[in-house]
Parts: sequence; structure tokens; C-alpha cells
Amino acid sequence: MATPPLPRTDSSTSPVEIRSGPRPDNVIAIGTRKSILARLQASMIASQLQSLHPHITTEIVAIHTTGDVDKTTPLHLFNAKALWTTALEDALRAGQVDLIVHCLKDMPTQLPTGMQIGAVTEREDGRDVVCMKPSLIAKGITTLAQLPEGSVVGAGLRRSAQAKRRYPGLKFADCRGNVDSRLKKLDDEEGQFSALILAAAGLQRLGLHDRITQSLTGKDGGVMYAVGQGALAIEVREGDERMLDLLKGVACQKTWTATLAERSLMRTLEGGCSVPIGVETDWIGEDELAFRAAVVSLDGQQAAEAEMSRVIKTNEDADQLGWDMARLLVERGADKILEEIKLNREIILKQGAA
Repeated sequence: MATPPLPRTDSSTSPVEIRSGPRPDNVIAIGTRKSILARLQASMIASQLQSLHPHITTEIVAIHTTGDVDKTTPLHLFNAKALWTTALEDALRAGQVDLIVHCLKDMPTQLPTGMQIGAVTEREDGRDVVCMKPSLIAKGITTLAQLPEGSVVGAGLRRSAQAKRRYPGLKFADCRGNVDSRLKKLDDEEGQFSALILAAAGLQRLGLHDRITQSLTGKDGGVMYAVGQGALAIEVREGDERMLDLLKGVACQKTWTATLAERSLMRTLEGGCSVPIGVETDWIGEDELAFRAAVVSLDGQQAAEAEMSRVIKTNEDADQLGWDMARLLVERGADKILEEIKLNREIILKQGAA
């Protein structure tokens, strides 16, 4: 089974250099990371904006971030919550770009002074999914449960912590990098990985639907998704009424409300990419939000889980739901798990500095 080619970049996705001088009033500069997926997502927003506002022209400015440069250090060892945002926000603050397109899951819950989220797009498939090595697919192996004991699965911190609980016979190893580089590692017959766990939304946006062999949820696959996963967030300078007005047509209030609850949970628990917090939210009818969440230890041996639903009428209701969920998780041991993860990180960092 050959790996489908990644989409080629064209004039709409190819980045431009940061301008040294002022931009024409009708040109909107969109900041993003340099990966193909990030540029593709920025291009999606650019196309929507130009369709809604034919008088504007967009240009994409791609910038390297800390998370892109350091692809080897495990995320839980970073003592930072803005691995993929700080460099972009510096450009926004300096007026070098007008807005930034992020994966919402990569954004800290506390934004720097002078910044705000101008819009959150409709959430695509928020789930995590399995991509199996092609040679194993040929043998009829498509799910994690079918893998032989000792098989190595490439997954980040949150995914591996949760999956270890459901699949104790498997081994999990960090696999950083862009989607294409990860898939190349998977497809290498001499490589260590039998499968990868990735975000469905990224694969779908890249046209790689056929690489998905299993979809995971907290119940059937043992893996809840990351806070904000599947949605794009557009960051602007605080009070930039022109940008806020332009973005009204791309915003999805339902997604924003659900992810507000998720982000409230993460903010209350002081979590981020370095903490294995999994969530799932679903709207029931018009205004009732079902919310499930878990905090899992790095070895998968301990977990605090909770589930609740509530009628949500306002942003304040969503924020309160996230806070109440955090309180319930703490009552069930989440604080002890998080403290152990923090201590583990500090010990390893001190050993590395010695």
C-alpha cells in the first residue's frame, strides 16, 4: 500500500517573507507555522476570508516556532505552554502579520497581554485515529487490539498515557515531526513503528483519509482527544475591530462554546501539551453539552475520570462547566497525578543540566 502524496503547495499556500515596510490596506497578512498542514490550514482561512470579503487580498507568512525547531525533546519536559505560538505572536505584536491561524489545541489557555482569539472555526472530526503500517494492513491487522504484544506505537504524551491503560501489551514511543515525516517513519519496513496515533482532522485536511484504519474514543479505543482538537483558532491583536469584523463569517459559536469549557478545565488544572488531559464534548439537542474528561499518569497506571452534562446558555456557563469538571477530577485524584508529572519533569531537567 503506497503512501498517498501530500498536496503540493501553490501560490495560495506558498509563504511570503515578512514585509519590511507597511502593507497596502487591502492586504491581510496571515501568520502560521511552516509545516504543510499549517500552511494548508492558513490557506483554508484565507480562501474563506476572500470569499466573504472580495475586496481584500491575503498573503501567508510562515514562521518557525520552538515546537517546530526542537522535534526530539519529549513535550512533557518542556517547561513552557506556548511551544507553537510565541514566535507567531511576536510577529503579530510587531504588526508583521494581521492575524494568526493556529490549531486550537496548540494554544495556551492564557494568552499574552494584548492578544485575543478572534474566531474559532467549526470543529472537524476531533478524534484521534490509528494509522497502521501497510505491511500489517496486508495481513488484516488494522486496530491496536490486533497488534502482537510488544509492538511499538508512535504517540505523544496524552495519547500514549491513555492507550497504555487499554493496551498494556503494547509499547509506546514518542514520534515527533510533521505528518508526512511521521508517516514515512511508519512506512519504513526497517523502522520501529507498527502504528501511529494521530489526529483525524489533520489527516483529513491533507487528503490522507485512507491512511486511517481505526478511530478512537474514550470508550471504544481508550483515548480521548486533546482540548480544542479539530478546531482552528484565529488570534488577533486585542481590540482590532477591523480583523474581528472580517472574521465574523468564519466563526462557529457552538464550537467556541464547547471548547471554552474544555479550555476552562485545562486552565484550572494548569495543563497544556505537557500534561495528559483528554476530553470529549458533544452537544445534546440545542443547548445541552455532554462533557467527559480524564487525567492519566504517564505510565497509564493511574487515572482520574469524570463525566457530566449541563445546559449551556452563555460563555460564562461554559467556563463554569470546565471549572466544575476540574474540581471533580481533583476530587478523584487528578491533582496527585499532575504533581507527580511535574516532579518527574523537574527531576529529569535537573539531571540533564548536571
